[in-house]
Amino acid sequence: MSALERLLDLLDLEELEVNLFRGRSPQERSQRVFGGQVVGQALVAAERTVDGRVAHSLKGDFLRPGDPKTPIIYEVDRIRDGKSFTTRRVVAIQHGKAIFSMSVGFQVEEEGIEHQMPMPDTPQPEDLPDPEIFRRAIRERVPDEFKHWYEGESPFEQHVIDPVDPFEPDKRPPHMAVWIRTAGELPDSLALHQCLLAYASDMNLLDTCILPHGLSWMDRRFQSASLDHSIWFHSRFRADEWLLFVQDAPRSAGARGFNRGLVYTRDGRLIASVVQEGLIRLHERGR
Repeated sequence: MSALERLLDLLDLEELEVNLFRGRSPQERSQRVFGGQVVGQALVAAERTVDGRVAHSLKGDFLRPGDPKTPIIYEVDRIRDGKSFTTRRVVAIQHGKAIFSMSVGFQVEEEGIEHQMPMPDTPQPEDLPDPEIFRRAIRERVPDEFKHWYEGESPFEQHVIDPVDPFEPDKRPPHMAVWIRTAGELPDSLALHQCLLAYASDMNLLDTCILPHGLSWMDRRFQSASLDHSIWFHSRFRADEWLLFVQDAPRSAGARGFNRGLVYTRDGRLIASVVQEGLIRLHERGR
């Protein structure tokens, strides 16, 4: 199976009972479950209980680290079914405790007045250096404990505009832009494309708030974790076509970083907005 096929299989939850689903994690060397996986799987669980409506927003809170060796149970509460809007609450459970809680809003698709912030002018993905060259250079220098992040194929293609050297990170303004798409074509299912974007939206958003401080996630003094994650879906899109994820971090304080993201299609349509707050602790000595 390709990396994308494995991810699609990961998002195909097992239905245990009405409103009850089971998900699993890839058996890698990670000490905790990737946050984007939990967001994506929770969205799948919510969408399995809704017909004829599309997700327009989700708001989730990470409560405990997920254990990758244990299945995750997703319990859906059908809070509301209105004429136009539907609300679902999803709780992800491991070892008898909630590790994640998320509210998802669905809506009957309808037309309305429109405006949007324009897409910034950036290089096109094919005009950027081959990301595998940068990835290979990092892989040759990265400590063994981090090598699994750079080995094997990824379910997503990513072209980071002006990437940061994790070994010698320079201090720069808290802005980042990344072209992203799945590493293969997908079926025509808006729900699937939304779940894949939800997964990908947690890949590097938190990194934005440490750019002004010249820090790297490989710094042993540095501790980070997602605290909450919200997405607003504005219109239809395809995750297997290039999307520009423009990110900024207006503020870091109180050992927390606040990050925002706007997701555009290649032709300049704003199709989603993302907000995340994350824990960012800097210890005096390496842990």
